[in-house]
Amino acid sequence: MPTDIATKRAAFRALHQEGCFVLPNPWDTGSARRLAARGFKALASTSAGFAWSLGRDDGQVTRDELLDHLWMLNAATDLPVNADFEAGFADDPEQVAANVRLAVETGIAGLSIEDRTGTELYPMPIAVERIRASHAAIADERADVMLIGRSEGFLIGNYDLSATIKRLVAYAEAGADCLYAPGVIDLAAITEIVAAAAPKPVNVLLMGPQMRVADLAAVGVRRVSVGGGLAYAAWDGFDRAVDLLMHEGTVPARF
Repeated sequence: MPTDIATKRAAFRALHQEGCFVLPNPWDTGSARRLAARGFKALASTSAGFAWSLGRDDGQVTRDELLDHLWMLNAATDLPVNADFEAGFADDPEQVAANVRLAVETGIAGLSIEDRTGTELYPMPIAVERIRASHAAIADERADVMLIGRSEGFLIGNYDLSATIKRLVAYAEAGADCLYAPGVIDLAAITEIVAAAAPKPVNVLLMGPQMRVADLAAVGVRRVSVGGGLAYAAWDGFDRAVDLLMHEGTVPARF
């Protein structure tokens, strides 16, 4: 019997109360179901992985395409799904809020809003208002959906940790339930983020073998995601097999 949306959302919120859990990122029905079968407790969409599955680059998916994708992921599994909702598909806070309401309707248990447009961060007052409007939209829908305040500075080359922390704290005060600064890989810096965000939980993006879940859990990180990492690995394997086919006339062993 399918798990109802309220139960999924309650289970997802409970995961953030203590300990640390891994939040892998599928990009289609098959990857979602394979991850669920491996015993993960929740999933998260990946804007990059979904875009690649359409033959596009990250950031080239439309709002409506992503909404359809979220409907699909939620139908594919009984696990809670956290949405990578990019920057909300709008600049204006009220339009972001309208789009968040549409995302909530898909059955998601969590939703992240980025604070950049292109290669620039939104001015902090606007970025905060975008989070506040998103929080209000979720409250208006009476949905127990977690809002993740996401600061993109490190991904676009702004490595000022104090500025990133200032933004995350402001997003928490504006209603974000969880904080996320993808691109931070130094464990000491992550420890600072966890301390500043407390008692709100922190998400960290695994960006390579130098980062390990056990180390992140030890400094208080609540959840760990992989972004487009699994999708990248899948497409890398595909490209390697194609190269073998083209240049050697064979394919990799299947077993």
